[in-house]
Amino acid sequence: MKVLVIGSGPGGYVAAIRCAQLGMQVELAERFADLGGTCTNVGCIPSKALLDSTEHYHNARKNFKRHGIAVEGLAADWPAMLKRKDKVVKLSSKGIRLLLEQNGVRVHQGIASFIEPGRLRLKADQGETELAADRVIVASGSRAMDLPFARIDGRRILGSTELLSLPEVPESLLIIGAGAIGLELGSVFARLGTKVRVFEVLERALPTMDHDLGTELERSLKRLGLKLHLQHQVLEVEAEENSVRLLARDPGGTETEHRAQYCLMATGRRPCTEGLELERLGLETDARGFIPVDEGFQSAVPGVYAVGDVIGGLMLAHKAEDEGVCLAERLAGREARLNYGAIPGVVYTWPEAASVGASEQELKESGRAYRCGRFPFAALGRARAAEEKEGLAKVLAEEDGGRLLGIHIIGPRAADMIGEAAAALEHGLSAAELAAVCHPHPSFSEALKEACLATEERAIHL
Repeated sequence: MKVLVIGSGPGGYVAAIRCAQLGMQVELAERFADLGGTCTNVGCIPSKALLDSTEHYHNARKNFKRHGIAVEGLAADWPAMLKRKDKVVKLSSKGIRLLLEQNGVRVHQGIASFIEPGRLRLKADQGETELAADRVIVASGSRAMDLPFARIDGRRILGSTELLSLPEVPESLLIIGAGAIGLELGSVFARLGTKVRVFEVLERALPTMDHDLGTELERSLKRLGLKLHLQHQVLEVEAEENSVRLLARDPGGTETEHRAQYCLMATGRRPCTEGLELERLGLETDARGFIPVDEGFQSAVPGVYAVGDVIGGLMLAHKAEDEGVCLAERLAGREARLNYGAIPGVVYTWPEAASVGASEQELKESGRAYRCGRFPFAALGRARAAEEKEGLAKVLAEEDGGRLLGIHIIGPRAADMIGEAAAALEHGLSAAELAAVCHPHPSFSEALKEACLATEERAIHL
């Protein structure tokens, strides 16, 4: 079987590699010279590189003294941070190319579009060629979404791509959206001294996660210097010569005007389907531009599949990767499934916020009976030793039987701990069964064990 993958982001390159491992002949088309898609080049990887660099700087400036470390002449070198970020991105992209080569995947650079099912045109600098395959996987990803009255111009009104490459640290920054992208990038610049103001139309930060996480993170971000304007509707955004003007309406109906050097649009992402010429197949996207697929990731056109951001749902790199693997297994005739209810989400602020499963609000709305256990990191010896006492672990379990329904962590290394929680949820463990696992002491993961115990009111250290 010959498979053609469109897009080299997490969904695309992982699908290509797994298909090749399963004995298929695989080719991949990518419009950009650097492989890896948004995640590697202008999203997950560069943002985390800058988050780590600025967190080191922030700790040296604010927290080292408590550890008995004196620092003199401390300064943030933004150009050096950008250079390191670019190096990390290049290494990651080259690593993906090497993996594809090692697995025998042939890579084409150019813009792929459909002529008919299984037959595509590739437009490249050298001219046009045709590609053919038995199966086509669309993994073309997504891009930053703007608003009708606030279009990303790359000059003053920016998407995350442009913000990650600003030549200098701005004095002031407006951010529309208090989700993961807005708060992560807001943290990067707030640590470096930028006056950051975040506008969110809903009533809390991280509105799609468990409310306790948003409430806890709001406190931390305020201490960092971010100013959160919650329940504020943005009415106008106007780019001026050297600044941006933003008009917002507060919860009381009063309109307020704000100015800054730049404005970041962090209002979500939209699928990249333009240029694919799906209309030649008679394949229609939904109202939001996503490609509808069935549980096997096949579109309405036989032989044409799609994974990742382009099909909607959770727009996460690891979700796209697992969809790519699941599809490859199915194409090989194997049994494969993906449990969307056990896919974790992470926000890489500090403290980190991570969730998997149902939130408490979702359980309340559904009328489902549950038990809740909470455990603060401040009660852990490891957290006290590290001076990382912010946050908590929260476990939601069935009222009868205690089967895990949702786990939510905000605190140090939450991103690393949520994997254990996802495994427990995937395999249907109860809170008691997860609590029975011996966790190392002293460690941050003990908070998860204690929160599980707390669902039965038997936490030891609370």
